[in-house]
Amino acid sequence: MLESLSSLLPDPVAYAIPVFMLLILVEVWWSRRALPANYEFRDTAASLVMGLGNFALGIAYGGIVYAATTWVYQYRLVSLPSAWWVFVVILLAEDFIYYWFHRLSHEHRLWWAAHVNHHSSQHLNLATALRQSWTGNLAFVWLLWLPLAFLGFPPALIAFQKGISLVYQFWIHTESIRRLPRWVEYVFNTPSHHRVHHASNARYLDRNYAGILVIWDRMFGTFVAEEDEEPCRYGITANLGTFNPLRIAFHEWAAIARDVARARTWRDRMQYVFGPPGWSPEGNQHTSAEIRRRWREGGGAR
Repeated sequence: MLESLSSLLPDPVAYAIPVFMLLILVEVWWSRRALPANYEFRDTAASLVMGLGNFALGIAYGGIVYAATTWVYQYRLVSLPSAWWVFVVILLAEDFIYYWFHRLSHEHRLWWAAHVNHHSSQHLNLATALRQSWTGNLAFVWLLWLPLAFLGFPPALIAFQKGISLVYQFWIHTESIRRLPRWVEYVFNTPSHHRVHHASNARYLDRNYAGILVIWDRMFGTFVAEEDEEPCRYGITANLGTFNPLRIAFHEWAAIARDVARARTWRDRMQYVFGPPGWSPEGNQHTSAEIRRRWREGGGAR
């Protein structure tokens, strides 16, 4: 049965961690020659601490997520066979869900608070890939994956495919690889596409949400290609200026609390929590959609 086969699948992330660390060391060595500004010690240390915290909290919270997924699975619509096509379908289905999770995490402030730390580095390198959330599970982002269990995918198989996606996305956090063959760039998420995603330039802001396949961005109108004439500027629109992991992890949650406390109406309070990042009742801040609109109206000036 598919459940029995799924239970034998390894944890891709656990096996990949030693490889991650080795590749980071290789990139540090290579960057000293080719991209000397690519690594900053305090920034890299902060990313590594964030990754360690994410791994520890994932273990602590993982049982709850797995139990919820197992509970939903008992009400599944179908029992899937142990067939090769099931692995293809879950790759596509999980990647589709990841696209929407990632997009919603940029479009709604509650989930942005859990995700923003990943964008807080002003460098893009393999260590940045490890700068992961400490609060994603607490924000219930995992709910989006429960329909996979309802459709008949065993919890262990869902966890395995999520691990595959996370491992894949490690290598695209780099400036060391420029462009890949055209067909690869058209179908898959690549370093070029993901540099755009991490950029704070108005042209690139909140684009390319792909996990493994960039086809979802092309389908839903969120794809933007990297332009050689406009290098990516990494970070967020208001950079933190700190390497403190606690501030990196919780600064946006604290900002939400401050905004809600000073809001005058319940509508404003709800918008501060569930509206787009950058929203304010006075309009003196700007959402990414407004930043892009002003950029277009200005003739695309940088």
